[in-house]
Amino acid sequence: MSSTIPTELGSALSTLIGWTYFLAWSASFYPQVLLNYQRKSVRGLSLDFLYLNLLGFTFYTIYNVALYSNDSVRESYRERHDGKNPSIHANDLFFGFHALILTIITISQTWIYKTERSARIPRLSLILIVLAIGYISVYTVLAMAGRIQWLDVLYLIGSIKVIISFIKYCPQMYLNFKRKSTTGWSIGNILLDFTGGTLSVAQQFLDAYLWDDWGSITGNPIKFGLGFLSVAFDLIFMTQHYILYPSESRDPDYTALEEGS
Repeated sequence: MSSTIPTELGSALSTLIGWTYFLAWSASFYPQVLLNYQRKSVRGLSLDFLYLNLLGFTFYTIYNVALYSNDSVRESYRERHDGKNPSIHANDLFFGFHALILTIITISQTWIYKTERSARIPRLSLILIVLAIGYISVYTVLAMAGRIQWLDVLYLIGSIKVIISFIKYCPQMYLNFKRKSTTGWSIGNILLDFTGGTLSVAQQFLDAYLWDDWGSITGNPIKFGLGFLSVAFDLIFMTQHYILYPSESRDPDYTALEEGS
């Protein structure tokens, strides 16, 4: 190790940052759930965002579990990264499972507070879900035939998760723009998500510095990509909420807007 930070102190700091990001990112799901419950409505919340979240966190959980616990996958990783282990922590696993559960709960709210729009899966989400599963199925068959390694399948799964994370924010960003309001979209979610994203990236850089393994960032581009995207889009959402459409007293007529959503 080439860093000047003692191993024990550095590892403890990394663990602290990791579990703090887990708490912040995990807590970011609750403000939206509570807001939906208080309003008895999901108006103002993009359904594409929810269903793409469901797909994305399913993939993210599979990716983390395999890299963390599958001996064959970990050996393939070490062969490609000079004997280094993948930079996956227990907090990454817990976050994935927790995020998946809370996303399912939020989607269930769209069924409970049902509108004509929320009673069906949006077309964009349905198309992307079918394409993603189809693409992964092809890679899975190739891995079963020994043409590629299972690590390649996981990298594909992780890459699709990052792409989904980029796409999923766009409908909500556009919906806020279209309505000229962020009513129905929890800013608490964004602030906690921003905190979690920042700390997630910080943990990766700290680990790379501590163990003189900067390849761990490129070796786990999924975690870095998700953290970076979260921070970037959260800054946009904060700009919409606090600067562009700051009035929370406005509650525009949703009917015509949602019919076109």
